[in-house]
Amino acid sequence: MVRGTVHQAAARGRVTGLRAAVRPAKKVAARGALWLLNVLNARRALHAPAPDAGTVRILLQHAYGMGGTIRTVLNLAGYLARERDVEIVSVVRVAKEPFFPLPPGVRVSFLDDRVGRRGPLARLLSRFPSMLTPPQENVYKAVSLWTDLRLLGFLRSMRNGVVISTRPGLNLITALFAPPGVITIGQEHVALDMHSPEVVRLIKRRYGRFDAFVTLTQADLDRYTRTLKNPPARLLRIPNAVPPLKGDLSKLEDKSVVAIGRIVHAKGFDLLVKAWKQVSAAHPDWVLRIYGRGKAEAEARLRARIEEAGLSGSVVLMGSSTEIGAELAKSSIHVVSSRYEGFSMTILEAMSKGVPTVSFRCPHGPGEIITHEHDGLLVPPKKPAALAEAICRLIEDRELRHRLGRNSTLTAAQYDLDVVGACWDRLLSDLAGRPSRQNGPAAEAAPTPATRDMQPV
Repeated sequence: MVRGTVHQAAARGRVTGLRAAVRPAKKVAARGALWLLNVLNARRALHAPAPDAGTVRILLQHAYGMGGTIRTVLNLAGYLARERDVEIVSVVRVAKEPFFPLPPGVRVSFLDDRVGRRGPLARLLSRFPSMLTPPQENVYKAVSLWTDLRLLGFLRSMRNGVVISTRPGLNLITALFAPPGVITIGQEHVALDMHSPEVVRLIKRRYGRFDAFVTLTQADLDRYTRTLKNPPARLLRIPNAVPPLKGDLSKLEDKSVVAIGRIVHAKGFDLLVKAWKQVSAAHPDWVLRIYGRGKAEAEARLRARIEEAGLSGSVVLMGSSTEIGAELAKSSIHVVSSRYEGFSMTILEAMSKGVPTVSFRCPHGPGEIITHEHDGLLVPPKKPAALAEAICRLIEDRELRHRLGRNSTLTAAQYDLDVVGACWDRLLSDLAGRPSRQNGPAAEAAPTPATRDMQPV
């Protein structure tokens, strides 16, 4: 037993020594790769064309999936395609058909198509983990060494135009590897506070290399302004635009409350079930419908909570819907129980149908969209009793419900696609009118003041 323990300790010592020896080698290799990238970019910069915003490529993790980021990016792509050549470049493809309809004039290409047959090299390299995406990034397990090579090949093949990346992993890679002559814009759909310390450390080092970086909320813009000591030339807020939805304005008379979102911990549906138990006791003729999907185990846990609370006939899991506008038009109240939100498109979608929202005042989006007592109600975060009280208030006060609903449509109009799209037009025109990063992505960005002049609301 003692001998085995000694051998184990010796083995651990050898592994630790090996790791200690590998770390300096990795640093040397990284410095060498960065030096080579600088050399290549310096040569490319000598012949880089003038900045051009007529061609736009938007990087998405999975264009055929479902989710708020995908839906809003498709919405933006459709607007930009009115006057530009727009292509969505999807890192992976794992579905045969898109969940959301593709906008007219927008092409979609895939770097790693996992639906069709893959060659032997793709199958081999897909077994190895990504070297460019931080392990702390949510999509780390969904990417590989093969996706690294495909993404690098795409970026380095660009000669001009604009590339917009839409999540931290893609932002970090784009900021580092996009060549001179290409206008780079990073976009963030999750609040900076939600990222791990390791990802934030990389953000501080690389985001200054972007030509522009766009947040969805003022709160997140303020955090990036404080965090980035070397900010991009343009650091600004442009919110998402509300997409066009089918269905008429709600009459706000159906005894139906709706919640929308992926069935994950962040959406707080467990807190909503607690709140609804109180609502159902006071108003047993009202129904809560939850639209969204999650992993099988997450859906099973939520169903179990509903059954344990005795709400099986009062809370209905509706699954996902491609016609959420029509479903909102049949509801009278929209509820957001999230622990945190990047922006919360569902609030704008509900507002566009004249449906008032009751929401936790969670970080960051709801408090910037909803004006309390004007177009919705805000309650303290993670307080199911307060959420229940606010829902009951709208159920019982028909005049208040209708007043908030009317004001909601006015708020939604401020996020119309033409209003928000005009902000992107101004940004792209501004970036095309100034020299792009002539020193290449591996050079340090010069300190410039953050600008906040492109806020449509």
